[in-house]
Amino acid sequence: MAADDDEDLMEFVTEGKLYEKGDSRYLIYDESEFSGFPGCKTTLKLTGDTIRMKRIGKGAGFGAEFIFEKGKRFSSRYQTPYGSMDMEVLTSEVVNNLSEEGFGDIHIDYQVSIGGVAEGRNRLRIQVTQ
Repeated sequence: MAADDDEDLMEFVTEGKLYEKGDSRYLIYDESEFSGFPGCKTTLKLTGDTIRMKRIGKGAGFGAEFIFEKGKRFSSRYQTPYGSMDMEVLTSEVVNNLSEEGFGDIHIDYQVSIGGVAEGRNRLRIQVTQ
């Protein structure tokens, strides 16, 4: 079996809010049952070539924060209801194609390791429309 055959694809549509503050844009949306984080709110802070993702709510344990910057490694503690684990993210691509009006898409490609137990590659694509 080829590595590409192991892909799990997921797509969901939700409403969100986009606003600017200083030199950053913020995209805020509610996660769904389908995304695996029901009851959570996700905030993306887009500043230059860096995207900071913060997820809060019951489905996120005690919350999670990720920083995506191409070629950089981000380490933190991932808080869950079962305890905390070391988490590491290595970002291979960050693309922010939002127009001045705030429409377009965002792509993030990264490797994640949680406690040395769960490892995988994730690709997040967000399309912002009216």
